[in-house]
Amino acid sequence: MESQTGEYMVALSDRMERMEARIEAAASLFERAATLLEERENSVSGEVRKIVAAVETSREAELQKKLETAEQQIAELRAQIEATSEAQPGVQRQSGRKTVSASTAQFLAKQGIASLDSLEAGTLDAALGGLSLEQRIAVKAQLLRAGVVS
Repeated sequence: MESQTGEYMVALSDRMERMEARIEAAASLFERAATLLEERENSVSGEVRKIVAAVETSREAELQKKLETAEQQIAELRAQIEATSEAQPGVQRQSGRKTVSASTAQFLAKQGIASLDSLEAGTLDAALGGLSLEQRIAVKAQLLRAGVVS
């Protein structure tokens, strides 16, 4: 019986040594795989950052050029308007067209504002009170673009 127990213990010890060797081999493979994945991620993310930075820089330069062009055109138009008004001192400048979209006009009419000529800030705020913030901003923006309010 002791010999069977001794053989059993030797066999068990051999199995444990083989399992230990396999676990060490698996751990070594896992460490190697983790290292390779980290290296791959570092190399890929570095390239992406460089590409993104290059795209943002070129887009920023393009937008800066467009902004400068628009500012120059605005300055030229203002100069033309001032030159026109100085050339005709007795004539009052006409304000732009005062038209708004049909939906805005209908909404204002439902709120009791029939004429856009006599529109006051308090009346407008009271009429827009039932709208959401986004809708109020949209209506006021349309009225500003149309020149109805200032």
